[in-house]
Amino acid sequence: MKPLPIIFITGASSGIGKSIGIYLTEKGCKVYGTARNPAQYKNFNYFPLLALDVSKPDTIQTAVNEVLKLSGRIDVLINNAGVGITGPLEETPYDAIDHCYNTNFKGPMRVIEAVLPAMRKQQSGLIVNITSIAGAMGLPYRGIYSASKASLSIITETYRMELKPFGVHCCTLAPGDFATNIAAGRYHVAPEKTSPYHPLYQQNIDQMNAHVSAGSDPIAVAKSVYKIMNAKHPKVHYVVGSPLQKFSLLLKKVLPSKVFEKMLSKHYNL
Repeated sequence: MKPLPIIFITGASSGIGKSIGIYLTEKGCKVYGTARNPAQYKNFNYFPLLALDVSKPDTIQTAVNEVLKLSGRIDVLINNAGVGITGPLEETPYDAIDHCYNTNFKGPMRVIEAVLPAMRKQQSGLIVNITSIAGAMGLPYRGIYSASKASLSIITETYRMELKPFGVHCCTLAPGDFATNIAAGRYHVAPEKTSPYHPLYQQNIDQMNAHVSAGSDPIAVAKSVYKIMNAKHPKVHYVVGSPLQKFSLLLKKVLPSKVFEKMLSKHYNL
């Protein structure tokens, strides 16, 4: 009998990560999720939650070691943990920028580094880095977030080539807007009436939150992950989102840059 796939998901206590974990559990996988503080989720009984902070290498290694001790292998790593950030670039503190990159870019790299020895030993493995459709373009007042996800997307292309000789596959999955609680944990520069970016920045925050609230069920992301897991030769990049969000990526490719910029500015009332 073929052993159950062993899945390791960062940022799995809520939102997209939780949805992926529940869906894969229902599909017969053995899922281990992580959260910075699992004790906060006392009624969480969908799958095991291990303590892990992607900014702290010792917690990463401890969690990985625990999974290997319990299951002997890690077949799929889903790098989902991340942080949102909004604000005019001019007014965004550099410590907030550093925190975003430490979480959204360096964090996934740290987790990959921790699981690779086991995957190399197995001569198999799949790494799915959750990026964002926002990472394909410089969005107003979300520039740092877009840049951090774009960086993760590019580094994934490098990982693919470097890890191929070991039988380890790597790809990105870029979601659009889904109904999650990302806004609750997002760092945002406080909109001040004295700011030269007022009131446009406040209007854009309201628009962002409305899009997330009206977003689709993140189960769509979970189903996409499952399809990737069953692909014999995973593609480099995958996208999951509304038809309009996917269409925006096509427009970015085919339209002259100034035309696309004008359309994007109009969408955000700039």
